[in-house]
Amino acid sequence: MNQPVVRRVGLSPGTLLHIGKRHLDTSRLELFSYTPERLEQQADLSAEACLQAIRKPGQHWVNLVGIHDVALIEQLGKEAGLDVLALEDLLNTGQRPKVEVFDETLLVILKMLALDPDSGCLVSEQVSIALGRNLVISFQERPWEQFDSVRERLQTTRGRMRHRGSDYLAYALIDAVVDGYFVVLEQLSDRLTDLEQALSGHPQRETLQRIHQFRRDLIVLRKAAWPLREVVAALERDEAELIDERTAPFLRDLYDHVVQAIETFETLRESVSGLLDLYLSSVSQRTNEVMKVLTVMASIFIPLTFLVGVYGMNFRYMPELQWRWGYPTLWLLMLACAAGMLMVFWRKKWL
Repeated sequence: MNQPVVRRVGLSPGTLLHIGKRHLDTSRLELFSYTPERLEQQADLSAEACLQAIRKPGQHWVNLVGIHDVALIEQLGKEAGLDVLALEDLLNTGQRPKVEVFDETLLVILKMLALDPDSGCLVSEQVSIALGRNLVISFQERPWEQFDSVRERLQTTRGRMRHRGSDYLAYALIDAVVDGYFVVLEQLSDRLTDLEQALSGHPQRETLQRIHQFRRDLIVLRKAAWPLREVVAALERDEAELIDERTAPFLRDLYDHVVQAIETFETLRESVSGLLDLYLSSVSQRTNEVMKVLTVMASIFIPLTFLVGVYGMNFRYMPELQWRWGYPTLWLLMLACAAGMLMVFWRKKWL
């Protein structure tokens, strides 16, 4: 269910109000409680049951899908140690990716990207991750498949996930989001190849519309990817000391992935700018070809029009008007002029 975006006008700071589209009728809570030996997964929990469960010993991951429920967001935020201004940013889906540091909590806001299968446009939605000592809470606007890999890793005891702290889980969630960027970049690269093939033939107006849509998608991607580099760098510094030293190398690797995604984006942006220039050059060339043909036709008919105009004046004492062979001679003269001009154009390689 898509609701219109609500604007915050005249409200005092700290007023909790959901700003964005409402994609679901009701919010859904999913809980993973785990230790190296066991894993408990619960879906569609009530707020009270969820709060009771995360107060028990162990590591906990709460995944909230649908952030329009302000009261639920406030309950989870207080449990995670977020202040009212952080909750305000969390509810505003137009936030720039960033990190907020609190005494015992880190709040990471970033963008999740995917190509809409129906429209083909790039979709960007906000994902927020609150990291505490033994708790991670993720806030999604609607369910995305990027976190499925994290769920699968939690279900096995052989990997690092269940043997590390909540900081490693938060890293894994952010890494899953960044992996989604590479999927989008690969799809955009395929689309760029299709555009290049379309331009190599006879580009239509639809091709120009596809190029402009591609540029709009790149703008969305830029707004999501560029600030993410600062986010990962801030996590490496970890002023709240929530990141274990064993997780730091993974964050440095994640930083490299973000830089790689940005470099790929820059390559795509330069390529699409070249495609736009190529399209304009192609259209200009086609226009010149048409103008050349029209100019040749006009040049041929100018002397013919002159001859016809002279003998169309119908003066009484024009000698050729009474001559028996005047009419066919005039036709032969016009044909000779046209043939001669075509020969000149052909020798000059204008045809």
